[in-house]
Amino acid sequence: MALTKSGKVKFVEDAKKELKSYKVVGILNLNGLPDRLTQKAKNSSKPNTRFILGRKTLLQKILEAHPKGGELVKNLTGTSAIILSNDDPFELYGRFKKNAIKLSAKPGQVAPSDVHIQSGETNIMPGQTVTELKGAGIDVQIQKGKVVIAKDKILVKKGETITLGVAKALHTLEIYPFSAVVDPVMMADNGMLYSRAVLGIDQERVLAMMTGAFRSALAISLDRNIINSYTIVNLIGKAYNNAMYLGIEAKIPDSGIIERVMANAVLGAQSLNSMVKPPEAAAPAAEAPKT
Repeated sequence: MALTKSGKVKFVEDAKKELKSYKVVGILNLNGLPDRLTQKAKNSSKPNTRFILGRKTLLQKILEAHPKGGELVKNLTGTSAIILSNDDPFELYGRFKKNAIKLSAKPGQVAPSDVHIQSGETNIMPGQTVTELKGAGIDVQIQKGKVVIAKDKILVKKGETITLGVAKALHTLEIYPFSAVVDPVMMADNGMLYSRAVLGIDQERVLAMMTGAFRSALAISLDRNIINSYTIVNLIGKAYNNAMYLGIEAKIPDSGIIERVMANAVLGAQSLNSMVKPPEAAAPAAEAPKT
């Protein structure tokens, strides 16, 4: 139902007040998305997240109340929504990505990637459908009353336009090469702006890269004896061990060293004793014969 002029004013003023209750304010691109996907995203984001849907002019007026509103307004498209949340922006983005749905191909669309057809049995009943699959360039055979795809094939290469026949074939085979996702274009959080490119960073991959870089830097620092908060404990331990080794080799009578020197001396004496055979006992003298 269309809002009256007074209704629009109230809608904008109420939304402006809501902005103050959330730390994250962002723009969602809803162009071409199925209503069921938008509803799914809204339901999965409760209770800490709210969507404000409306005409672009109304959304612009609402964003005037936000310090970063000018930057956010630039990302409003024909069909957009304002998202308000108290959750972390990266968690929100990841949640939306997980809610992506698969979509059938339509004639005239461009394939986002290679579309593969795998060989094997299908659940398709023999009939007119088989003719349509063959017409799309798929090697289909009837074996023991079952429709079988004879060999693997790339039906559509990335960047190619999907024809009507191919679209029907993909639908029949239940292959959905497209996906739809609620797409946060930009989010503002505590004075910081996060674009789609930043929000889409793979956090696990970045963490693994940072961990690897830290380990490499730590190894170089230890090798070059560079002192910092991460190497100081290891370098002190290394220096202690080197000093201890030198003291033991030089037999320096110092605390902590003399004990090890004496222990080594005992071990050396024991080793030496083990190599020395005890003298054999002398044979008893023979008695003189009795006369």
